[in-house]
Amino acid sequence: MINPGLSGKVVCITGANNPRGIGAAIARAFALQGSSVFIHFYRQAPPNTASQPPGQYGEEWYRRAQTHDAEHLLREIGQAGGKAAAWEADLSSPSSAIELMDQVEKTFGSVDVLVNNAALCEPDTFKPNRSADAGDRTLNTFPVCSISAASHDRHFAVNSRAPALLMAEFARRHIAAGKRWGRIINISSDGAWGCPDEVSYWASKHALESYSRAAAQELGPYGITVNIASLGPIQTGWMTPELESAVAKAIPLGRVGQPEDVADVVVFLASEQARWLTGQLLYVGGGNRMHQ
Repeated sequence: MINPGLSGKVVCITGANNPRGIGAAIARAFALQGSSVFIHFYRQAPPNTASQPPGQYGEEWYRRAQTHDAEHLLREIGQAGGKAAAWEADLSSPSSAIELMDQVEKTFGSVDVLVNNAALCEPDTFKPNRSADAGDRTLNTFPVCSISAASHDRHFAVNSRAPALLMAEFARRHIAAGKRWGRIINISSDGAWGCPDEVSYWASKHALESYSRAAAQELGPYGITVNIASLGPIQTGWMTPELESAVAKAIPLGRVGQPEDVADVVVFLASEQARWLTGQLLYVGGGNRMHQ
């Protein structure tokens, strides 16, 4: 039997309030390993319209899922015998990194595993005269706006600056305590090299990948590994059934990913079995993208 060595470890996961989300699945997976799980979340404003059947996956379902707190997840983990706590914070605030680490330490002690999963995605484009009011849509039906200083800064604040500050704060405390075992797993997307109609989101994820490789180089001597899970299409509620079916046809394994598919990979990257991996990017997408 393989022992991942995660029992008793303190795990901090950002972005875990969507019941069908990747962060929630990661939290459940670590709790099953006997880890103490600290969940960060940030509630979004509810959608203004009802444009699809109630309960059907798609834009409205996904946006409503983002309005949840983490109580449902805490109850679920607690009922299964696990240990979990949660705290809400806007990661676009520069002070949130220190505050989040403080909250984890007050609750469970120093962090052993940091999973930077939280992300902001508001489709934008270089094409002119685009606005949410104009009804322009990407493949997944979310509105697209022309890129602006504000759209750029919102994405980079949450998707690259916040993880960078959290990694730095994690490392500072780890080194000060003289610890020799640590894991950082950053969640990226397999189009981080660049993608039309979501230009700021993907660019901010590419920046996160650069930060991750630099951190792996700098923090390796302190016993911290840093790896990236680069995700293909994952059904977290944002794909309508029609879109999910269409996307699945292009994936070699014949289906879109589920949050649990990602959670298993993240647990592996944190485990003792991945002790000799650092600075690596793993495509997690059923063969949707293959490294050349």
